[in-house]
Amino acid sequence: MNAHERSHGLWQASAPPAPACERLQGSVKADVAIMGAGFTGLSAALHLAQAGVRVVVLEGAQIGFGGSGRNVGLVNSGLWLEPETLLKTVGSPYGDRLLHLLSGAPAAVYELVAQHRMDCQAVQAGTLHCAVGAGGLRNIRERWRQWQQLGAPVELLDQIQAAEATGTTAYAGALLDRRAGTIQPLAYVRGLARAAMQAGARIYEQTAVRRVEDGRTHWVLQTEDGQVLAPWVIVATNAYTSDVWPALPAELVRLPYFNVATQPLDAALRAQILPGKQGVWDTRSVLSSYRFDQAGRLVFGSVGALRDRGRSVHKAWAQRALRQLFPALKQVQFDYEWYGWIGMTSDAVPRLHQLGRQVWSFSGYNGRGIAPGTVFGRELANLIVGRSKVQDLPLPVSALKPVSCKPLKEAGYEYGAQLAHFVGARSLSGQRRS
Repeated sequence: MNAHERSHGLWQASAPPAPACERLQGSVKADVAIMGAGFTGLSAALHLAQAGVRVVVLEGAQIGFGGSGRNVGLVNSGLWLEPETLLKTVGSPYGDRLLHLLSGAPAAVYELVAQHRMDCQAVQAGTLHCAVGAGGLRNIRERWRQWQQLGAPVELLDQIQAAEATGTTAYAGALLDRRAGTIQPLAYVRGLARAAMQAGARIYEQTAVRRVEDGRTHWVLQTEDGQVLAPWVIVATNAYTSDVWPALPAELVRLPYFNVATQPLDAALRAQILPGKQGVWDTRSVLSSYRFDQAGRLVFGSVGALRDRGRSVHKAWAQRALRQLFPALKQVQFDYEWYGWIGMTSDAVPRLHQLGRQVWSFSGYNGRGIAPGTVFGRELANLIVGRSKVQDLPLPVSALKPVSCKPLKEAGYEYGAQLAHFVGARSLSGQRRS
């Protein structure tokens, strides 16, 4: 990957090699041009190519360079929002449609993995949303109630059951969602790329789009050394969108998220911590997440950017937080560290945009990129091949609205997380001495 050492970390070290892709040279024609080789773009490319459509994917760096290759790897159902809040926010008929689509989105991911025999450490053992304190317990109880009314396979665990499931007594309870699971995200996105290429899609890396022109019967996507002519365009760049479509990044606030990975834990520790191999995320406003990889490394993450002062602050906090959760990890060392950016919308709901004639984009995944990105890409493919219409899509087409005070809000996320973790590290240190 042409990025710094803290961009992809463990995922780069443990993913199978990406399929070989060239840089675009010259002019090519396609039925659909896709900008961005992440979950959404490559899912769309795969489904389009399987339908016999000529597809070209243009990636400015490498496959999975953005959020698709940097995240925790939790394959969750739904959004951050509670189901009833989602229904109210999105409205009818889209709310019901979106909730149904995202409820089954993890299954779509694991079906693709199985169908194309992707080597990506896919484990569909569920995820645990863990309650921190009485407020967190109220939160997960309400989520459990709402999902139960919808018939979802979720279970409410009490404090004792949560301790058995996680290996720590830190939680007041947990919500176990059996639809969900974990995956090696960079390996998965490379698997999507390989499957799309085998189906006939062409993927070009190191091929950033510099300019887009409307040729009336087609779009012209100009790159440094070539161009693509196509009547349809999908913009699937989310939080890593360049200034070619400046209105897209203008409506997203970028939230930093980091991960660290321990050395492989011995068998005894692995039997104590997450014995069911679920992924975890908690109810804190500055949340934490963790899961195991295939080698037995515990991958632990939270809000923050591993740069400048933030690097030392977040790593110190992560060491202390892990020791508090799991005292047996008192000598824990991190072999890998990395971070990336999450595209946040004002209401935590993704956006569907029509950027021009036959130019479509989904963006704003709010930390839920794997499963939604996969099914949103499939939905755009269905639209283009005529299997569905615009009114059948899971979200209404919305106008682009720049977020106010974006630099201030992004700084608030980054430096607010630093402050929370600096204070948290001092608090944890004091607890340990008392």
